[in-house]
Amino acid sequence: MLKGYTYRLHPTPAQAEFLVRTIGCARFIYNKLLEDRIAIREEAKAGNGTRRKPATPASYKPLFPFLAEADSLALANAKLNLDAAFAKFFAGTGGFPVFKSKRRSRASYTTNNQHGTIRIEDGKVRLPKIGFVKFTQHRPFEGIIKSATVSMTRTGKFFISILVNQDEEKWIPVKSKVGIDLGLEHFAIMTNDEMVSEKIDNPRLLRKSEEKTKKAQRALSRKMTGSRNREKARLILAKRHEKIANQRKDFLHKLSRRIVDENQVIVVETLKSKHMMQNHKLAKSIGDVSWYEFVRQLEYKSNFYGRTLIKADPWYASTQICSSCGEKGQKKAMDVREWTCACGAHHDRDINASINLLRLAN
Repeated sequence: MLKGYTYRLHPTPAQAEFLVRTIGCARFIYNKLLEDRIAIREEAKAGNGTRRKPATPASYKPLFPFLAEADSLALANAKLNLDAAFAKFFAGTGGFPVFKSKRRSRASYTTNNQHGTIRIEDGKVRLPKIGFVKFTQHRPFEGIIKSATVSMTRTGKFFISILVNQDEEKWIPVKSKVGIDLGLEHFAIMTNDEMVSEKIDNPRLLRKSEEKTKKAQRALSRKMTGSRNREKARLILAKRHEKIANQRKDFLHKLSRRIVDENQVIVVETLKSKHMMQNHKLAKSIGDVSWYEFVRQLEYKSNFYGRTLIKADPWYASTQICSSCGEKGQKKAMDVREWTCACGAHHDRDINASINLLRLAN
Protein backbone atom coordinates (compact mmCIF):
# COMPACT_ATOMS: atom_id res chain seq x y z
CA MET A 1 0.00 0.00 0.00
CA LEU A 2 1.32 3.43 -0.94
CA LYS A 3 0.76 6.18 1.59
CA GLY A 4 2.03 9.75 1.78
CA TYR A 5 3.37 11.55 4.85
CA THR A 6 3.80 15.33 4.81
CA TYR A 7 6.31 17.13 7.05
CA ARG A 8 7.62 20.68 7.45
CA LEU A 9 11.14 21.26 6.11
CA HIS A 10 13.61 23.66 7.76
CA PRO A 11 16.33 24.26 5.14
CA THR A 12 19.31 26.57 5.57
CA PRO A 13 19.33 29.71 3.36
CA ALA A 14 21.63 27.95 0.87
CA GLN A 15 19.41 24.85 0.82
CA ALA A 16 16.28 26.98 0.42
CA GLU A 17 17.88 28.73 -2.55
CA PHE A 18 18.64 25.35 -4.16
CA LEU A 19 15.07 24.15 -3.58
CA VAL A 20 13.67 27.29 -5.19
CA ARG A 21 15.99 26.87 -8.19
CA THR A 22 15.03 23.21 -8.60
CA ILE A 23 11.32 24.05 -8.43
CA GLY A 24 11.92 26.70 -11.09
CA CYS A 25 13.83 24.26 -13.30
CA ALA A 26 11.06 21.66 -13.06
CA ARG A 27 8.49 24.28 -14.03
CA PHE A 28 10.73 25.54 -16.87
CA ILE A 29 11.28 22.10 -18.38
CA TYR A 30 7.55 21.29 -18.11
CA ASN A 31 6.69 24.43 -20.07
CA LYS A 32 9.41 23.77 -22.67
CA LEU A 33 8.24 20.20 -23.22
CA LEU A 34 4.64 21.37 -23.49
CA GLU A 35 5.69 24.03 -25.99
CA ASP A 36 7.43 21.33 -28.04
CA ARG A 37 4.38 19.04 -27.93
CA ILE A 38 2.16 21.88 -29.15
CA ALA A 39 4.60 22.59 -31.99
CA ILE A 40 4.51 18.91 -33.01
CA ARG A 41 0.71 18.98 -33.07
CA GLU A 42 0.74 22.10 -35.25
CA GLU A 43 3.26 20.53 -37.62
CA ALA A 44 1.11 17.41 -37.88
CA LYS A 45 -1.98 19.49 -38.67
CA ALA A 46 -0.07 21.39 -41.34
CA GLY A 47 1.14 18.08 -42.83
CA ASN A 48 4.81 19.10 -42.88
CA GLY A 49 6.46 15.74 -43.50
CA THR A 50 7.21 13.01 -40.95
CA ARG A 51 6.17 13.62 -37.39
CA ARG A 52 9.22 14.04 -35.17
CA LYS A 53 9.68 12.64 -31.69
CA PRO A 54 8.98 14.86 -28.67
CA ALA A 55 11.94 16.45 -26.90
CA THR A 56 13.29 15.15 -23.57
CA PRO A 57 14.77 17.05 -20.61
CA ALA A 58 18.25 15.92 -21.65
CA SER A 59 17.87 17.59 -25.04
CA TYR A 60 17.48 21.00 -23.36
CA LYS A 61 20.49 20.78 -21.05
CA PRO A 62 23.07 21.87 -23.71
CA LEU A 63 20.88 24.89 -24.52
CA PHE A 64 20.23 25.85 -20.90
CA PRO A 65 23.27 24.98 -18.72
CA PHE A 66 21.51 26.00 -15.49
CA LEU A 67 19.37 22.83 -15.79
CA ALA A 68 22.46 20.75 -14.95
CA GLU A 69 22.43 22.23 -11.43
CA ALA A 70 18.98 20.78 -10.68
CA ASP A 71 18.12 17.23 -9.65
CA SER A 72 17.82 15.26 -12.92
CA LEU A 73 15.01 13.16 -11.46
CA ALA A 74 12.99 16.33 -10.81
CA LEU A 75 13.21 17.13 -14.53
CA ALA A 76 12.35 13.55 -15.49
CA ASN A 77 9.29 13.63 -13.24
CA ALA A 78 8.20 16.92 -14.83
CA LYS A 79 8.11 15.06 -18.16
CA LEU A 80 6.14 12.18 -16.58
CA ASN A 81 3.63 14.69 -15.19
CA LEU A 82 3.18 16.16 -18.66
CA ASP A 83 2.75 12.68 -20.15
CA ALA A 84 0.08 11.93 -17.53
CA ALA A 85 -1.70 15.22 -18.33
CA PHE A 86 -1.81 14.35 -22.03
CA ALA A 87 -3.00 10.82 -21.24
CA LYS A 88 -5.94 12.27 -19.29
CA PHE A 89 -6.67 14.68 -22.11
CA PHE A 90 -6.78 11.94 -24.77
CA ALA A 91 -8.85 9.71 -22.45
CA GLY A 92 -11.41 12.50 -22.07
CA THR A 93 -10.92 12.80 -18.29
CA GLY A 94 -9.07 16.13 -18.34
CA GLY A 95 -8.55 19.31 -20.29
CA PHE A 96 -5.64 20.18 -22.56
CA PRO A 97 -2.44 20.72 -20.48
CA VAL A 98 -1.66 24.37 -19.70
CA PHE A 99 1.61 26.13 -19.00
CA LYS A 100 2.73 26.38 -15.38
CA SER A 101 2.84 29.87 -13.90
CA LYS A 102 5.35 31.07 -11.33
CA ARG A 103 2.61 32.92 -9.43
CA ARG A 104 -0.47 30.75 -9.88
CA SER A 105 0.77 27.16 -10.12
CA ARG A 106 1.79 24.97 -7.19
CA ALA A 107 5.52 25.36 -6.56
CA SER A 108 6.90 21.82 -6.22
CA TYR A 109 9.11 19.12 -7.64
CA THR A 110 9.28 15.33 -7.22
CA THR A 111 12.36 13.15 -6.92
CA ASN A 112 12.75 9.38 -6.53
CA ASN A 113 14.55 7.18 -4.03
CA GLN A 114 17.33 5.26 -5.78
CA HIS A 115 19.36 3.01 -3.48
CA GLY A 116 18.95 5.22 -0.42
CA THR A 117 19.26 8.67 -2.01
CA ILE A 118 16.21 9.60 0.10
CA ARG A 119 16.47 8.51 3.71
CA ILE A 120 15.92 9.77 7.26
CA GLU A 121 18.71 10.01 9.81
CA ASP A 122 18.95 11.90 13.12
CA GLY A 123 15.94 14.15 12.56
CA LYS A 124 17.01 15.02 9.03
CA VAL A 125 15.90 13.85 5.59
CA ARG A 126 18.41 13.34 2.82
CA LEU A 127 17.52 14.57 -0.66
CA PRO A 128 19.49 14.14 -3.91
CA LYS A 129 21.97 16.95 -4.70
CA ILE A 130 21.22 18.82 -1.49
CA GLY A 131 22.09 16.42 1.32
CA PHE A 132 20.49 16.32 4.75
CA VAL A 133 17.78 18.87 5.55
CA LYS A 134 16.24 19.42 8.98
CA PHE A 135 12.54 18.60 9.19
CA THR A 136 9.81 18.08 11.77
CA GLN A 137 8.79 14.43 11.77
CA HIS A 138 5.66 14.67 13.89
CA ARG A 139 4.68 11.05 13.19
CA PRO A 140 6.88 8.07 12.29
CA PHE A 141 6.26 5.49 9.57
CA GLU A 142 7.48 2.07 8.55
CA GLY A 143 8.08 1.03 4.97
CA ILE A 144 10.18 1.69 1.88
CA ILE A 145 10.44 5.29 0.65
CA LYS A 146 9.50 5.45 -3.04
CA SER A 147 9.65 9.18 -3.77
CA ALA A 148 9.48 12.63 -2.21
CA THR A 149 7.75 15.81 -3.33
CA VAL A 150 9.13 19.12 -2.08
CA SER A 151 6.71 22.04 -2.17
CA MET A 152 6.86 25.71 -1.22
CA THR A 153 3.90 27.79 -0.05
CA ARG A 154 3.28 31.39 -1.05
CA THR A 155 4.57 32.43 2.36
CA GLY A 156 7.95 30.79 1.74
CA LYS A 157 7.47 27.67 3.87
CA PHE A 158 8.82 24.34 2.61
CA PHE A 159 7.14 20.96 3.02
CA ILE A 160 8.07 17.44 1.96
CA SER A 161 5.58 14.70 1.11
CA ILE A 162 7.19 11.27 1.38
CA LEU A 163 5.52 8.42 -0.52
CA VAL A 164 5.99 5.15 1.37
CA ASN A 165 5.27 1.56 0.32
CA GLN A 166 4.06 -0.13 3.51
CA ASP A 167 2.03 -3.09 4.65
CA GLU A 168 -1.74 -2.87 4.63
CA GLU A 169 -3.10 -1.49 7.88
CA LYS A 170 -5.16 -3.84 9.99
CA TRP A 171 -8.86 -3.17 9.56
CA ILE A 172 -10.92 -2.88 12.74
CA PRO A 173 -14.53 -3.44 11.64
CA VAL A 174 -17.40 -1.67 13.38
CA LYS A 175 -21.14 -2.19 13.09
CA SER A 176 -22.47 1.35 12.77
CA LYS A 177 -23.86 2.95 9.63
CA VAL A 178 -24.40 6.64 9.00
CA GLY A 179 -26.20 8.83 6.48
CA ILE A 180 -24.70 12.29 5.92
CA ASP A 181 -26.59 15.24 4.47
CA LEU A 182 -24.41 18.24 3.58
CA GLY A 183 -25.54 21.83 3.89
CA LEU A 184 -24.65 25.46 4.52
CA GLU A 185 -26.54 26.24 7.74
CA HIS A 186 -24.94 23.13 9.22
CA PHE A 187 -21.91 21.58 7.51
CA ALA A 188 -23.15 18.01 8.00
CA ILE A 189 -26.26 16.41 9.43
CA MET A 190 -25.61 12.80 10.42
CA THR A 191 -28.04 10.05 11.40
CA ASN A 192 -26.79 6.61 12.49
CA ASP A 193 -28.56 3.25 12.46
CA GLU A 194 -29.85 3.87 15.99
CA MET A 195 -31.71 6.91 14.58
CA VAL A 196 -29.57 9.31 16.60
CA SER A 197 -29.02 12.53 14.65
CA GLU A 198 -26.21 15.06 15.05
CA LYS A 199 -25.72 18.45 13.42
CA ILE A 200 -22.15 19.66 12.80
CA ASP A 201 -21.92 23.43 12.71
CA ASN A 202 -20.51 25.10 9.62
CA PRO A 203 -17.25 26.77 10.79
CA ARG A 204 -17.54 29.57 8.17
CA LEU A 205 -13.80 30.14 8.31
CA LEU A 206 -13.62 32.52 5.36
CA ARG A 207 -16.48 34.64 6.68
CA LYS A 208 -14.89 34.93 10.12
CA SER A 209 -11.61 36.18 8.66
CA GLU A 210 -13.15 38.25 5.87
CA GLU A 211 -12.57 41.68 7.39
CA LYS A 212 -8.88 41.03 8.06
CA THR A 213 -8.44 39.58 4.57
CA LYS A 214 -10.13 42.58 2.95
CA LYS A 215 -7.92 44.94 4.92
CA ALA A 216 -4.80 43.07 3.73
CA GLN A 217 -6.06 43.14 0.13
CA ARG A 218 -6.69 46.88 0.25
CA ALA A 219 -3.22 47.47 1.71
CA LEU A 220 -1.66 45.43 -1.10
CA SER A 221 -3.55 47.34 -3.80
CA ARG A 222 -2.09 50.64 -2.55
CA LYS A 223 1.54 49.52 -2.83
CA MET A 224 3.71 50.29 -5.84
CA THR A 225 4.38 47.35 -8.14
CA GLY A 226 7.87 45.94 -7.61
CA SER A 227 8.47 47.73 -4.30
CA ARG A 228 9.60 46.08 -1.07
CA ASN A 229 6.48 47.32 0.70
CA ARG A 230 4.34 45.56 -1.88
CA GLU A 231 6.20 42.31 -1.23
CA LYS A 232 5.62 42.76 2.53
CA ALA A 233 1.91 43.40 1.92
CA ARG A 234 1.72 40.37 -0.40
CA LEU A 235 3.23 38.19 2.30
CA ILE A 236 0.71 39.41 4.89
CA LEU A 237 -2.20 38.63 2.56
CA ALA A 238 -0.75 35.21 1.73
CA LYS A 239 -0.49 34.41 5.44
CA ARG A 240 -4.16 35.33 5.91
CA HIS A 241 -5.24 32.94 3.16
CA GLU A 242 -2.85 30.24 4.35
CA LYS A 243 -4.30 30.36 7.87
CA ILE A 244 -7.85 29.97 6.52
CA ALA A 245 -6.78 27.04 4.34
CA ASN A 246 -5.01 25.34 7.27
CA GLN A 247 -8.03 25.81 9.55
CA ARG A 248 -10.29 24.30 6.88
CA LYS A 249 -7.98 21.31 6.37
CA ASP A 250 -7.81 20.73 10.13
CA PHE A 251 -11.62 20.76 10.43
CA LEU A 252 -12.17 18.45 7.45
CA HIS A 253 -9.48 15.94 8.43
CA LYS A 254 -10.68 15.64 12.04
CA LEU A 255 -14.33 15.24 11.08
CA SER A 256 -13.72 12.77 8.22
CA ARG A 257 -11.40 10.64 10.38
CA ARG A 258 -13.92 10.57 13.20
CA ILE A 259 -16.70 9.43 10.84
CA VAL A 260 -14.50 6.70 9.34
CA ASP A 261 -13.43 5.48 12.79
CA GLU A 262 -17.00 5.23 14.07
CA ASN A 263 -18.85 3.78 11.06
CA GLN A 264 -18.50 0.76 8.77
CA VAL A 265 -20.89 2.00 6.07
CA ILE A 266 -21.05 5.70 5.18
CA VAL A 267 -23.64 7.18 2.83
CA VAL A 268 -23.10 10.75 1.69
CA GLU A 269 -25.01 12.86 -0.79
CA THR A 270 -23.34 14.00 -4.01
CA LEU A 271 -23.54 17.74 -4.66
CA LYS A 272 -22.56 19.52 -7.87
CA SER A 273 -20.68 22.43 -6.30
CA LYS A 274 -19.64 23.87 -9.67
CA HIS A 275 -23.25 24.21 -10.78
CA MET A 276 -24.45 25.48 -7.41
CA MET A 277 -21.81 28.23 -7.39
CA GLN A 278 -23.51 29.84 -10.36
CA ASN A 279 -25.86 31.26 -7.74
CA HIS A 280 -23.84 34.37 -6.87
CA LYS A 281 -25.65 34.82 -3.57
CA LEU A 282 -24.34 31.46 -2.34
CA ALA A 283 -21.08 31.11 -4.29
CA LYS A 284 -18.79 32.40 -1.54
CA SER A 285 -20.41 30.21 1.13
CA ILE A 286 -20.30 27.12 -1.09
CA GLY A 287 -16.63 27.75 -1.91
CA ASP A 288 -15.84 28.16 1.78
CA VAL A 289 -17.58 24.93 2.88
CA SER A 290 -15.45 22.54 0.71
CA TRP A 291 -17.91 19.68 0.21
CA TYR A 292 -15.82 18.12 -2.56
CA GLU A 293 -12.68 17.94 -0.42
CA PHE A 294 -14.66 16.46 2.48
CA VAL A 295 -16.06 13.65 0.29
CA ARG A 296 -12.59 13.08 -1.23
CA GLN A 297 -11.13 12.61 2.25
CA LEU A 298 -13.94 10.27 3.25
CA GLU A 299 -13.28 8.22 0.12
CA TYR A 300 -9.56 7.62 0.54
CA LYS A 301 -9.79 7.13 4.30
CA SER A 302 -12.57 4.59 3.80
CA ASN A 303 -10.29 2.69 1.41
CA PHE A 304 -7.43 2.78 3.93
CA TYR A 305 -9.49 1.45 6.83
CA GLY A 306 -11.80 -1.02 5.08
CA ARG A 307 -14.98 1.05 5.23
CA THR A 308 -17.73 1.20 2.61
CA LEU A 309 -18.50 4.64 1.21
CA ILE A 310 -21.71 5.02 -0.81
CA LYS A 311 -22.21 8.19 -2.83
CA ALA A 312 -25.88 8.84 -3.38
CA ASP A 313 -27.00 9.65 -6.90
CA PRO A 314 -27.04 13.44 -7.47
CA TRP A 315 -30.69 13.20 -8.50
CA TYR A 316 -31.75 11.22 -5.42
CA ALA A 317 -34.47 13.37 -3.78
CA SER A 318 -33.42 12.81 -0.19
CA THR A 319 -35.03 16.09 0.90
CA GLN A 320 -38.37 15.54 -0.84
CA ILE A 321 -39.06 11.95 0.32
CA CYS A 322 -40.86 11.41 3.62
CA SER A 323 -38.70 9.14 5.79
CA SER A 324 -41.83 7.82 7.54
CA CYS A 325 -44.11 6.76 4.66
CA GLY A 326 -41.78 7.01 1.67
CA GLU A 327 -44.05 9.40 -0.25
CA LYS A 328 -42.21 11.83 -2.54
CA GLY A 329 -43.55 15.35 -2.16
CA GLN A 330 -43.07 18.52 -4.15
CA LYS A 331 -39.73 20.28 -4.44
CA LYS A 332 -39.17 22.56 -1.48
CA ALA A 333 -37.51 25.98 -1.50
CA MET A 334 -34.26 26.46 0.40
CA ASP A 335 -35.95 28.54 3.12
CA VAL A 336 -38.33 25.67 4.02
CA ARG A 337 -36.47 24.07 6.95
CA GLU A 338 -39.40 22.06 8.36
CA TRP A 339 -42.41 20.47 6.71
CA THR A 340 -45.31 18.12 7.42
CA CYS A 341 -46.09 15.14 5.19
CA ALA A 342 -49.62 14.10 4.19
CA CYS A 343 -49.19 11.10 6.50
CA GLY A 344 -48.93 13.50 9.45
CA ALA A 345 -45.19 13.14 10.11
CA HIS A 346 -43.44 16.42 10.85
CA HIS A 347 -39.84 16.61 9.59
CA ASP A 348 -36.73 18.64 10.05
CA ARG A 349 -35.62 19.04 6.43
CA ASP A 350 -31.96 18.05 6.98
CA ILE A 351 -32.54 15.22 9.46
CA ASN A 352 -35.17 13.74 7.14
CA ALA A 353 -32.64 13.83 4.28
CA SER A 354 -29.95 12.12 6.37
CA ILE A 355 -32.39 9.33 7.35
CA ASN A 356 -33.25 8.73 3.69
CA LEU A 357 -29.55 8.59 2.83
CA LEU A 358 -28.94 6.13 5.68
CA ARG A 359 -31.50 3.74 4.17
CA LEU A 360 -29.38 3.47 1.03
CA ALA A 361 -26.88 1.53 3.16
CA ASN A 362 -29.29 -1.40 3.54
